[in-house]
Amino acid sequence: MGHNEQREAKLLERCPPGHEGKKLVNKPATILDASGAIIAWYLPDALTDTTQKEIREATDLLAPSLEKSVKADGNWRTHQKWFKQDSENVGSAPGCINISLAWFQQGHEVSASLKGPSSENILKGIARPAAIASTALRVMHPEQYFAGLQTFSNLGHKAVSKELPQMPETLEFWASVFNTLSIISNRETPNHRDHLSVAECFDVLTTVGNYSNGRMTMSSLQLEFKYNSGCMIVFSGRNVRHAVNDVEGDQIAWAWYMRDSVHIYAGVPSCGWASVHSPYSV
Repeated sequence: MGHNEQREAKLLERCPPGHEGKKLVNKPATILDASGAIIAWYLPDALTDTTQKEIREATDLLAPSLEKSVKADGNWRTHQKWFKQDSENVGSAPGCINISLAWFQQGHEVSASLKGPSSENILKGIARPAAIASTALRVMHPEQYFAGLQTFSNLGHKAVSKELPQMPETLEFWASVFNTLSIISNRETPNHRDHLSVAECFDVLTTVGNYSNGRMTMSSLQLEFKYNSGCMIVFSGRNVRHAVNDVEGDQIAWAWYMRDSVHIYAGVPSCGWASVHSPYSV
């Protein structure tokens, strides 16, 4: 989704960003559209050194799963052509995996990464970064935050009533209002949109590592963001076409998002758009 260059060019022509050429963003910013809807938040240096270290350590726990995820064919997200391989600059295992307590379409199974003997350690390892991303969402899109809380409450009731023993165990340690975390290690990311996300919802992306010249581009907005270690960028991955360049060094990105199918399964209506005019605005 978002790979059709001809279609994207027509969309850009029909909905121009309001400025000429590509603009570099390297200071904290909130991006709005003409109606006051919030398109993106950009927070460089949002994560402390301690939090960055926790993200790297939690990612290391998942190294076997990351290594197995890289394929010679199939979906671009795990295709080997986009990953760094056999490079002395790569510290973390290249790969892309999803962690979720409700991964499949029916919304009633935890992902494979949370079914092994290390699942509790993994959940504890991601807990504080998860809470930080959730706290940011509480400020940036309160309506989405409360929709996430309601989803987990409903999932807990469904897990008990349908006798799904793994989900209550995972819920006990799951520290995020988001239902899915994608861990992306040492991968270049081409222009795309994330069709599994909820259109009105924000995704929270953070990046850490020992690398230089990181950039995230949002071609539909004609914006380029400095994407250095410790950065947080928040936007709708379904609506905004985006890409991340290849970098020199070792890079890990975590993307927290809400899957539409999980909200539907839990019976939680979609939230509205974040806006400076919202009654929830802070």
